[in-house]
Amino acid sequence: MQEFIETWGYFAVFLGSLVEGESVIFVAGFLAHEGYLSLAKIIVIAFLGTLFADQVLYHIGRHYGPRVINKFPSIQPKADHAFKLLKKYDTLYLLSFRFIYGIRIISPLIIGSSGVEFIRFTILNFIAALIWSVGSCVAAYYFAHLIMDELHLLPKVLLGVALVGGGIGYCLYKFRKRRA
Repeated sequence: MQEFIETWGYFAVFLGSLVEGESVIFVAGFLAHEGYLSLAKIIVIAFLGTLFADQVLYHIGRHYGPRVINKFPSIQPKADHAFKLLKKYDTLYLLSFRFIYGIRIISPLIIGSSGVEFIRFTILNFIAALIWSVGSCVAAYYFAHLIMDELHLLPKVLLGVALVGGGIGYCLYKFRKRRA
């Protein structure tokens, strides 16, 4: 099992970081704590993956943005929301979109299609990708440390609590979305 994790774990981190990959990063942080993966390597790979994905999506948005969005009408509400946030918060949005659930993937498309300059996006994307990768990986690593070393709790108990909490959160989200 260790050989499998060492072989495919970093690849999974890269793939997960291309999309909303916090769950993959979280698992990788635990695996780094347990000695299966290197924390430094998962930070670098997560950084490169998220930076690469957002740069590609920015360029797609810059060259084909309106056509892509019009081709998929189901993403129009998320695109409208992302565009409003970009107009309202500008630089803050450019630095934080990867932390906003539900619009993380569409945001670079919107940013590219809105005319934000390439160099400005690249610099802010670099900074945000660095914050996201270091913050997410280190937080997962130290959360694993807290659970496994400090609290001496069974991971299964915490997993159960997380699943129940996640289920409740999901139900509340769906309820709120229906009421809106």
